[in-house]
Amino acid sequence: MIFTLLTNRFLTPGNLWTILRQSSVNLCLAVGMTYVILAGGIDLSVGSILGFSGAVAAKLLKYGLSLTAFGVVLQFGVVGACLIALIVGLAIGLLNGLIITMFSVPPFVATLGTMTAVRGFIMLWTKGYPITKLGETFDFIGSGWILGVPTPVWIAGIITVIASVFLRFTRFGRYVYAVGGNERAAILSGVNAKRTKLITYMISGFLAAVAGLIVTARLDSAQPNAGQMYELDAIAAAVIGGASLSGGKGTIEGAIIGTLTIGVLNNGLVLTGVSPFWQQVAKGFIIIAAVIAERIGKGRE
Repeated sequence: MIFTLLTNRFLTPGNLWTILRQSSVNLCLAVGMTYVILAGGIDLSVGSILGFSGAVAAKLLKYGLSLTAFGVVLQFGVVGACLIALIVGLAIGLLNGLIITMFSVPPFVATLGTMTAVRGFIMLWTKGYPITKLGETFDFIGSGWILGVPTPVWIAGIITVIASVFLRFTRFGRYVYAVGGNERAAILSGVNAKRTKLITYMISGFLAAVAGLIVTARLDSAQPNAGQMYELDAIAAAVIGGASLSGGKGTIEGAIIGTLTIGVLNNGLVLTGVSPFWQQVAKGFIIIAAVIAERIGKGRE
């Protein structure tokens, strides 16, 4: 309401589609982050996974994969390059989960380490240069339209529906809530807590790779610095949507609300000419307010 009053450019069909298109990337990350947070964890590596997965797809698509030992260069189409990128995201998520569950490393420390390492791999993979001109077929993933709706919105929408159904109506979903709510009680009830946590990190890594494909396709370029700070927006979206950082509380629907809140805030502040520095300040205060509100609500229960 405030942005509509401040500028007549906000409440227009074109701008609303822009908000949804821009929010689709963070929504993919926020859905995966919600799974991890519900199980009592945190994933700081999603931004780096996003950047690396996009770079992997871009380089395979444009240059192929050179097998120097055999003197062969493998060429990849759009499907093959995207599939490899998704596998990379899944594998990094698996690595996060194994470090946390097998060696009892705190999630913050484990994912901070992989965040840094994967960011280094991006630079090694791209040599610090963007990979551009990836082709119209690939670009359709990030900038195309299907039945009057942007392709990224379709992708994010399908992901949220599937994620919500699994969380609400499957045994695995109940296990996620149980592990995050009281891990010891869940274990005593026969729940394999380590496997449940491991799967949540794999989901997070996979969805970060999906987000990476969308960003790379939208820009028609894989940037070495892609995904930096994206993990903070994903955490913010989950928390604003009601997810408890203590675990065991939150929903996918809440992640959607949190993502759109951040998307509307970013878009509206840009249209009203607010400095990017003040945008960060506003976002930070909203996150703090959301956490305080969650703590107050938890204290009343």
